Amino acid sequence: MGPYALLQNETPVFLAPMSGVTDAPFRKQVMKAGAMVAITEMVAGDELRAGHIGAETRLTSIADDGYHVVQLVGRDTENLRFGAEVARESGADVIDINMGCPSRRVTSGLSGSALMRDLDHAESLIKAVLEGAGNTPVTLKMRLGWDRESMNAAELAMRAETLGVQLITVHGRTRQDFYEGIADWIAIRHVVEAVNVPVIANGDILDVETAKTAISQSGAAGVMVGRAATGRAHLVTEISCGLNNRDYQSPRLAEQMESLSEQAEDSIELYGSRVGMRMIRKHLAAAFDDWRDRNMIPVDSVHLKKPLCSVTSKVELSEIFQRLLSEEMEIAA
Repeated sequence: MGPYALLQNETPVFLAPMSGVTDAPFRKQVMKAGAMVAITEMVAGDELRAGHIGAETRLTSIADDGYHVVQLVGRDTENLRFGAEVARESGADVIDINMGCPSRRVTSGLSGSALMRDLDHAESLIKAVLEGAGNTPVTLKMRLGWDRESMNAAELAMRAETLGVQLITVHGRTRQDFYEGIADWIAIRHVVEAVNVPVIANGDILDVETAKTAISQSGAAGVMVGRAATGRAHLVTEISCGLNNRDYQSPRLAEQMESLSEQAEDSIELYGSRVGMRMIRKHLAAAFDDWRDRNMIPVDSVHLKKPLCSVTSKVELSEIFQRLLSEEMEIAA
């Protein structure tokens, strides 16, 4: 599997880089749950060069086992070369290049998926990252293209492979699709057939079944799990076990709460109390919805969602978790 040698004998499942989601505290829980690869939030090369504390924070490594993968985003060759040097020196095992982010904030700066409109410039950025990375393996994440009239992912993938990129991830939507509609896994097959490096399918990977379908339709070597993993640090491992025929025991409610509590503690330590608790709220909301969908908490516990998603301290979080656990035990009795 190129840079992921530990995974060469199985179907890999990666956690996608997501701004505001895959920070160090969450990645730590994903790795503790058994995942081997969790990619940082995208880090802007120009912010690293300017010494922004937030950008440096996103480089934080969180686990002794597995791979520390840093994703870079940018438009300027010198900034990305510098960013790759910083990532390498920070201990990154792999450096990933973002050419897939569809957000207007990123594409308006001609970064992310906007680079798929200018493959010559995209190629110059890949060269710059490879130069800054030295011997550190480089991978690339992209979309199918800018829009349905310019689905050029296969061409960009071939250029990237020629330059030395060792693995490519393709989200099965164009930039103009954003996250609407259904991911086109079949279209990813064009990329798989165009290159010899491993291709990973991304987009709408929700569980073991969707992962199997994505691989079947795309021919990809593995999958990358995105938004579905929010609040569910165990999901990457659950899907990995399902794809690789390993036994899997879903964590109990109390275990998931313990994981979220640890994540909150790490978030407070990293960002401070106010920001740290705010960062954890999206995970709490997603976890609560998942617990209700799976009947792990009573249906009438919906009144606890609002206070859970507005907690301001670890003490408040623990109190609400205890109330949910008490109601769970009452139902079981």
